[in-house]
Amino acid sequence: MNPEELKSLQQAIAKARILVVGDVMLDRYWFGDVNRISPEAPVPVALVSRVEERAGGAANVARNAASLGCGVTLLSVIGDDEAGTVLDSLMHSSGVKSEMLRDPTIATIVKLRVIAKQQQLLRIDFEAPPSHEILAAKLDDYRRALPEHDLIILSDYGKGGLTHVQQMIELATKAGKPVLIDPKGDDYSRYRGASLLTPNRAEFRQVAGSWRSEQELTEKADKLRTELSLQALLVTRSEEGMSLYRDGLPFHQPTQAREVFDVSGAGDTVIATLGVMLAAGQDMAAAVSWSNKAAGVVVAKLGTAVVQPEELFA
Repeated sequence: MNPEELKSLQQAIAKARILVVGDVMLDRYWFGDVNRISPEAPVPVALVSRVEERAGGAANVARNAASLGCGVTLLSVIGDDEAGTVLDSLMHSSGVKSEMLRDPTIATIVKLRVIAKQQQLLRIDFEAPPSHEILAAKLDDYRRALPEHDLIILSDYGKGGLTHVQQMIELATKAGKPVLIDPKGDDYSRYRGASLLTPNRAEFRQVAGSWRSEQELTEKADKLRTELSLQALLVTRSEEGMSLYRDGLPFHQPTQAREVFDVSGAGDTVIATLGVMLAAGQDMAAAVSWSNKAAGVVVAKLGTAVVQPEELFA
């Protein structure tokens, strides 16, 4: 891409507006050293020297899209607690328009990781599903937000935030907005009618079964795409790159990761970059190529991270 084309793309990205909806969480990292074993039990003792807090789940999708210069609104549910306040603050500092509803009956989802010498020792999760009343209110907010956005990303982490996903797809379709979904679980029928799904290799195998050849993988992908009335299916395949399935021949992209340090959050980066590029007017193949490059950058970083424009467009 020459400088003029790149400038035009970045201008289109700045004009694009994306609505991200789904399960959000606060990723907390406790960094320290381990020099002894506890006298109380045969476990290592971590002396914590540094704490980091980052946005996770759909919030990580939103900040990845915003980091590339796109206008982003995040719609989700958090608890009326300290973790929710931190998460809301992180979104504002990332340039994301945060419209997260507070549910006083739950705690904001927190994933706490203890890390020593670049190794994760332990992860502790705190979570509870949002209430029915809050979810219904979020659906009303979603309906109002649709006309203001060019593209919708639904990030499903199986935490209850996308209980009304089928209605969200139908509303977006009626409004003429593309819907990209990062799916979860083994029942993809709830995503019927979406524009595109982005399962990883393990998630796709869970739904479609194993395969022994590229031809068999293509057949399974096309079958699922037809059954669910999807425009396209993008399977991210770790060291094998990613494969886009739609009408016609599959489009394969080999991995661009030079060094894999941490794959957590890589799927968020993929769907965020894909959404940004499609909203900016890129065709599907070009958007997948940019997403593949972004994934190659982010897996070389620790934890949930974002790709900066200078890294992606270098």
